[in-house]
Amino acid sequence: MSNKLHYLYLILIGLFLSASCSNPETTEAPKQKTAELSSKETNSKKEPRRVILFFGNSLTAGYGIDSRDRFTSLLQNRLDSLGFNYEVINSGVSGETTSSGNSRVEWVVERQKVDIFVLELGANDGLRGIPTKETTQNLNAIIEKVKRAHPDVTIILAGMMIPPNMGPEYSNDFKEIFPQIAKQKNTLLIPFLLEGVAGDPKLNLPDGIHPTPEGHKIITENIWEVLEKELVK
Repeated sequence: MSNKLHYLYLILIGLFLSASCSNPETTEAPKQKTAELSSKETNSKKEPRRVILFFGNSLTAGYGIDSRDRFTSLLQNRLDSLGFNYEVINSGVSGETTSSGNSRVEWVVERQKVDIFVLELGANDGLRGIPTKETTQNLNAIIEKVKRAHPDVTIILAGMMIPPNMGPEYSNDFKEIFPQIAKQKNTLLIPFLLEGVAGDPKLNLPDGIHPTPEGHKIITENIWEVLEKELVK
């Protein structure tokens, strides 16, 4: 009888050990919990995206073309493909002058994180013959407001030129606005945003002013030449 009880005891012990080894919850649950914790730690350590804000007129807004063809969208695609953790924000308003931009800019930058601010305004001033002194004052005021809201911001000023039909003196004075401000305010400068695009019928819409999708590709390169040096990973 004693031997039978001993034999039965061994069988029960064997069954218990077998069940323990085959229980998936015993072996897999800890791994699952570890993976979940690791995922949470990774998400918590992910840095927020830096912001590049383009503040401008219809050129920035992408007048007349699909949103995916605008230079801001093309830049976002390039940043993503190269692994840069940036978000591009398009704050372009068609018809914007430096005066209306000066009135609008505080509302924009005080509600938005900005690491790089690209200022693309002035073309409508030139087309309307607004005195260059007034354009200069407005651009300076915009830059000062942006710096007050974001002291560590990098500012890039997009240079602009206008056709000579406003007179050679005015056209030359207008062109000089942008390098002068960039030097005085210590901002970066895109010498001429529309370099390689302006005046080419194939790269502009029928109005002769607003770039086609192909024109926006060239503008993207003009911007990238200056912007790339300021990016961090």
